[in-house]
Amino acid sequence: MAALIAAAQGEGTLTTIALPHDWCNYGPRDGATGQNVIDGFKAAYGLEVNELDPLAGSGDEIEAIKANKDNPGPQAPDVIDVGLSFGPSAKDEGLLESHKVATWDTIPDDAKDAEGYWYGDYYGVLSFEVNTAAVANVPADWSDLLKPEYKSQIALAGDPRTSNQAIQTVFAAALANGGSLDDAAPGLDFFKQLNDAGNLLPGIATSPTIASGDTPITIRWTYNALSNRDTTAASGGPEIAVVVPASGRFAGVYVQAISAYAPHPNAAKLWMEYLYSDEGQNLWLAGYCHPIRYQNLVDTDAVPADQLAKLPDVEGAVFPSLDQLNAAKELITTQWDTAVGLNIQ
Repeated sequence: MAALIAAAQGEGTLTTIALPHDWCNYGPRDGATGQNVIDGFKAAYGLEVNELDPLAGSGDEIEAIKANKDNPGPQAPDVIDVGLSFGPSAKDEGLLESHKVATWDTIPDDAKDAEGYWYGDYYGVLSFEVNTAAVANVPADWSDLLKPEYKSQIALAGDPRTSNQAIQTVFAAALANGGSLDDAAPGLDFFKQLNDAGNLLPGIATSPTIASGDTPITIRWTYNALSNRDTTAASGGPEIAVVVPASGRFAGVYVQAISAYAPHPNAAKLWMEYLYSDEGQNLWLAGYCHPIRYQNLVDTDAVPADQLAKLPDVEGAVFPSLDQLNAAKELITTQWDTAVGLNIQ
């Protein structure tokens, strides 16, 4: 570690991409107390962090690596945080660099590449985030979203052709509408019904649009919704309800990886060491994310009890396999336009 720290400090900077500050406690946000991941890393090692496009989707992160293969400048990301299905495909394209962190053995085998090219970082469950000032009746399940009272009120948190969160939202809807982990097509059918009913909005939801009522019902990971609920309350905004639907409870794992073309490869490795330390894992937990080493942290009494008490009930949530995710991703990204016909942007 001493040699890695020295090498990283010699590089001076880490370039990240697609890390919203309200996502998994990555950065400072209104009303939040305590340390966050990015500032914690800066304080620990004295490096600068160059943050690219916080609202980019997983597909955008991969494209940023490709577009900057020959560019060592500030637009080239050193590290990525992407949906599980994007890790193996990026490895196959030769876009990633292998690195096994010191805590490698405590990461579940089914959540990491055996050669160290990508590794799970955290997971959440898809939920309905509802601005109760704009929505009189809070939906409790997927079928509720089809009700006429929700006309022009439902939004996705990304483009389902590129965003992992949006892709898996469609996949989750399939589970509640006659589909399965091996059949995501009913999810496209469900969103076509939402669109035909006029309930689905074309804009991508953000925390400000949720608070303003422009996208009063948004489907997002629990950690994003709960973080925004707290931030909105602290700023005196409207009350936010966060509902894990009664059916179609869907858990999504994200993964970390280092770009094979990272301008700051040692800073990238040091970032990974920090994220997968007990400190880094618990900082994610403080943002309502279940860190990938969660069970190991619990077994070793390394998790603050107050953080455990704040996690939502996600009993019954299912974890699709990598093959199932890849099949669903291929189906949803290629057939969204023809099956649903709404340009989300």
